[in-house]
Amino acid sequence: MKVVPARRWPARPWSSGRARIAVGCAAATALLLVGCSLPGSGSGASEQAPPGSSITVASVRGVGSAPLYVAQQQGLFQQAGLTVHIRPYPTARAEVDALRNGQANVAVGDYASFFYAQKTDAKAPMVVLADGYDAGPSIMEVLVRADSPIASPQDLQFKTIGTAEPQVIPYKLATPYSLETVAASSVLENDGIQPDQVTWRPMPMDRLIGALRSGAVDAILVTEPEIYQAQSQMGARSVLDACSGQTVNLPLQGYFAPASYANQHGDALAAFRAALMRAQASANEPAPLDKALTRYEGMSRETASLITVGVYPTSLQVTSLQRVADLMSFYGALPDPLDVSGMVFR
Repeated sequence: MKVVPARRWPARPWSSGRARIAVGCAAATALLLVGCSLPGSGSGASEQAPPGSSITVASVRGVGSAPLYVAQQQGLFQQAGLTVHIRPYPTARAEVDALRNGQANVAVGDYASFFYAQKTDAKAPMVVLADGYDAGPSIMEVLVRADSPIASPQDLQFKTIGTAEPQVIPYKLATPYSLETVAASSVLENDGIQPDQVTWRPMPMDRLIGALRSGAVDAILVTEPEIYQAQSQMGARSVLDACSGQTVNLPLQGYFAPASYANQHGDALAAFRAALMRAQASANEPAPLDKALTRYEGMSRETASLITVGVYPTSLQVTSLQRVADLMSFYGALPDPLDVSGMVFR
């Protein structure tokens, strides 16, 4: 029988509202209570890059990377003495490869993929440069059709849940393989459903809503903007918030760099991080975020204004990142435990 990790508590009631989350003082206070911020990782840093510094950033399109474009459109990198080139990549796997072959110096991506890459390739270590995107209520949900008999998390037992196909972590039946499936497994177990009592069916992200509509799957596990699209297009209902209880405020995406590059270009990376933190503070306001989502992330104005957005942190909490690694290890998404403190760029 699997032992449930300490500090597991009942999930908070899920919400189906699509209004944008207001990021206020209470959220900031909660984050500070989780663990101490790293010195120099906040938005008040004023590092300047050495003359002629240039950084190429690999990015997968999505809500989590929006502040990167906010920094670009507001000239924050230029003010820090940096020339920053943002290159789009289709998957986290492609981003990891770009870091390792020198095509990119920094990548923004989900922690699960990069922690797995770190753990399974000791010859190409990476550092965590900054925390990029943290969970808020209703930004990662299990949805069902409007006419589905599934009305609660317990009803998902022995059901098939469609999820985005794996990018870096290999797919194994009944084993979580992504940050979404790890987070959902934690909440499901809180509700009495063991991870092997649901079937994850990986498929391309753009097929998930269609699979739910056709009945090919009983439910889908998605983030924004797919949550908004499924609800607006077919009246989908939420039956589980995957970022609640043990996974509340869970860090989702971060910025990574090869350790070898960080050792040689620490000043430039410090300047990049300082500019990025200024952008993340700005991205917590609707106007600059909506502009970045519509211009660079390919969303319509309506979608950008109505999706639910999590938190863009302005400091890095090591203990919060360790939660991600511990959950991954517990559910088998990491082959061995990972000490995140050894990865953090200082």
